[in-house]
Amino acid sequence: MEIELLKRVPIFSNLSEEELLKIRKLCVTQHYEKDRLILIEEDIGKTLFLIQKGRVKVSRMSDDGREVILSILGPGGFFGELALIDGKTRSASVTAIENSEALLLHRGEFLVLLEDYPQIAISLLKELAGRIRKSDTQIKSLSLQDAMGRVASTLVMLAEDSGRIRQGKVVIPRIPLQQDLANMAGTSRETISRVFRVLEDEGLIIRESRKISIPDYARFKQMFA
Repeated sequence: MEIELLKRVPIFSNLSEEELLKIRKLCVTQHYEKDRLILIEEDIGKTLFLIQKGRVKVSRMSDDGREVILSILGPGGFFGELALIDGKTRSASVTAIENSEALLLHRGEFLVLLEDYPQIAISLLKELAGRIRKSDTQIKSLSLQDAMGRVASTLVMLAEDSGRIRQGKVVIPRIPLQQDLANMAGTSRETISRVFRVLEDEGLIIRESRKISIPDYARFKQMFA
């Protein structure tokens, strides 16, 4: 079962089952309770984290002391790779937002894997490029869009990360708490509630508790992405 989960990690998706078994033997399993701080920004990093269960948020603190959430990762996601590559400090903090489980791979073993399996390095470059593009989009949203646009763009990001797309409709099964959404969109909880009501009234989203559906995702992206 863990091998199947390891296949979901983008940088390992092109490896054979035998190669994945070798990697699994190098990893240590670690459990984190909800709200546990896993990584602290500016700490020295020597470990790659591969999420097997649960979800985590990646965040930084702004100059005025506000938390800014950069992304939310679930099973198949990974973090801690930048510090492994350049040997410098962590670029962000990571906190478990659900009870979570991760496989930990130490820096020395990871660097050996990059030499033994060049396809991991290629996949890692593609993943990092995708993250840079996503960051550029997020920066553009925060700097150029109004509150409606920022909240809607955050929904697009969540849809791309964890949404299920079928026949033009996207379902985000479990959106973050409103405060976390506010920290992602650079706004307030009250603004999140207000924008959600407007989007619902216009038929652009459907809310059921913490599940959000976007009936016409192509139109929604065209409007806000």
